[in-house]
Amino acid sequence: MESPGNEPDPRFTLANERTFLTWLSTSLALSAGGVAMAAVSEDVFVPWMRTVLALSLVCLSALSAAMAYPRWRRVQRALRSAAPLPPPAIAPLLGYGVAAVAVLAMILILLGR
Repeated sequence: MESPGNEPDPRFTLANERTFLTWLSTSLALSAGGVAMAAVSEDVFVPWMRTVLALSLVCLSALSAAMAYPRWRRVQRALRSAAPLPPPAIAPLLGYGVAAVAVLAMILILLGR
């Protein structure tokens, strides 16, 4: 369903679509990381910590995928009405979430040596 307003420059619409697809690619990568973390050998991480890290990555994946289309729609609406683009509300959560998982994994790797 098209939003009211003027048709934006096709380059902006296509850039918005590429951004949408990038959010989905990010979601797939996070999901793959979560599955890989769950499959890590038991002697690498404590089993409950592996589960926490895997679930964190898969939850971030689901959040990224779930927010991709609403984000695309809000940006498209802003483009059609020549309004300012909305900030990506999910970006800080994804950034800090992935950083937290990475730091925790790094600590566990160092402690496991």
